[in-house]
Amino acid sequence: MVRHVSVGSEWVVRFAMPLTLLMLSIWPPALSEARLQDRIVAIVNSELIMLSDVKREFETEQERLSREHRGTDLAQRLKTAEYMALTKLIERRLQLQEAKAKRVEVSDQEVKQALEEMKRQGSPLDITNPSHVQTVRDQLLLMRVADQHIRGNITVGDSELKRFYQEHRDRFALPEEYQLSQIIIRPRSPDGLAEALTKARLAMDDLKRGEKFEDVAQQYSDGANALQGGRLGWVRQGELIPAIEQAVAHLVPGGISDIIESPEGIQIIRMDDRKPKQFRRYEDVQRELQEQVYKQKSQEMYEAWLVELKNKAYIEIKFQQDDAGTVHR
Repeated sequence: MVRHVSVGSEWVVRFAMPLTLLMLSIWPPALSEARLQDRIVAIVNSELIMLSDVKREFETEQERLSREHRGTDLAQRLKTAEYMALTKLIERRLQLQEAKAKRVEVSDQEVKQALEEMKRQGSPLDITNPSHVQTVRDQLLLMRVADQHIRGNITVGDSELKRFYQEHRDRFALPEEYQLSQIIIRPRSPDGLAEALTKARLAMDDLKRGEKFEDVAQQYSDGANALQGGRLGWVRQGELIPAIEQAVAHLVPGGISDIIESPEGIQIIRMDDRKPKQFRRYEDVQRELQEQVYKQKSQEMYEAWLVELKNKAYIEIKFQQDDAGTVHR
């Protein structure tokens, strides 16, 4: 009787493979035997995953983590990332095995077209390199076998769309809009920040004494719209730089912000008017709803399919790590 060793839940990370072709990263050449003592780290049905396979899958992420982290934090992140690399390899191998069992095929012409498209998009592909060609062929097979399993099994009913709409109404809302005016004072030189702040404080003092914002803008503002009282017109929430967005978020019409230092200069903002967030009608967003619900159900079905493949497979892990994230026996 075949022993089934399940993949430990403590490190299983589901690989969310896209259903449309994306740019592929090309694995670096295998490390030489002189540098790496290769060995089996997993058995997936009748196929082996070697330590060198994990190292190739893990190498780019290892380099990134090593640049961004240090010490025990780096060690833990390396450990997690290496487990994730092995998980991806196991899931990829299971799907390719399923593609073979289902007689899913990809033609040479399809591989050629994919390679040419990726080359046009700037991928560092060598279309004469057999390993690169095989990588692309495998990716196309992965997408096709997953697509065959999922596409015909998803139905999206009107009741589901309406429920999703009610639960995620903010996704389909038009953002709040602000009508703003500003006083902007730009430093005259690299050392002119203090002078600009002094000028902004004088402008703020005038506003606090009840001077009209338009008059103060004409007197102090360096903006192109100063002669129009500093009017900026309507802008949508999210279109402003963060410092301004934060300053005006809680202003009521007629309210004036504190002095704001931003990359554009020293600013004082008045909220002239604001339009609340507007929710689009269900009938107006049905196409978007269908796309989002279909995408969500596709992902859920894909993850369930991976679990099914794992449950019926023989998977044996021969993989241990020390705290530095190095695999050993």
